[in-house]
Parts: sequence; C-alpha cells; structure tokens
Amino acid sequence: MLEKGTKAPGFALPDKDGNIVNLSDFSGRKVVLYFYPKDNTPGCTRQACAFASAYDRFRQLDAVVIGISKDSAASHIKFAEKHSLPFILLSDTELDAIQKYDVWKEKKLYGKTSMGVVRTTYVIDENGIIEMVMPKVKPDTNAAEILEYLTKGE
Repeated sequence: MLEKGTKAPGFALPDKDGNIVNLSDFSGRKVVLYFYPKDNTPGCTRQACAFASAYDRFRQLDAVVIGISKDSAASHIKFAEKHSLPFILLSDTELDAIQKYDVWKEKKLYGKTSMGVVRTTYVIDENGIIEMVMPKVKPDTNAAEILEYLTKGE
C-alpha cells in the first residue's frame, strides 16, 4: 500500500469511451480513486452502485470519483450502462496504475492462490498528495465512509 502523505503516482489510462485520462487532469480537485477486482461481480457492483448513489454529493464536494480495474473498456461500457454509473471508469489491462498503487496482491480463495486486485480506495488531495488510504474496503460501506471523511470538516 502507498502511504498517506506521499505523492500519488501519475497514470494515463483509457476510460470506457477510449479517452485517455491522466491523474494530472484533476489537479486542484480531490480525487477518490478506488481499485476494484472485476466488473459485474456482486461486491464490485454493490461498491459501484453505492458510489453512483452518492455521486451528486461527491460532485457538491468537488470530488472526482474514479474506479480502476483491469477490465477492458468494452467491459466498462457494459458495466456502466447496466448500472447507470455516472463516474469515470478506467481500464488498466497492463496493470500500470494497479501496480504503482500497490494493489496487485496474492489472494487466496477456496484454498487456491492467485494474483488479483485488492479492493482499495485512496483519497488524493488537490495537490496530488495521498491524504487517505483505505485498504481491503467493504463494498457496501466504502462510498459512505469516504463521504463521511470528506465532510468531517463541514
């Protein structure tokens, strides 16, 4: 995991429409950057839908929500359309950002070991510094926890 107070690694990844999105595009704004294992799986769908439900509140706080997985742009299109996801989904098929943010880990499921994305959320401040790290987040509460964190000073 990357640590609070460190510079967030830059990335340039395609969104679901094939547009290249850079972290630096959001300089001056807070970024909620969440990494998730796979489109259209139960936990990832619940997490994405929770962010979608809270999206207007994130916008009011001028926070950008970005979800990253190793799924293809085509998979992201289907996922976003099926669940009306209004925020940015980025495709990291080469594991560039996934590895830079140290979320590609060994996982065990049913006694089988494999490599995969560990569900993790970072809050990046207006200057590109990581201000919060949430490892192994719960899909159902992640969006609410981030909103609580972002509004604690209001």
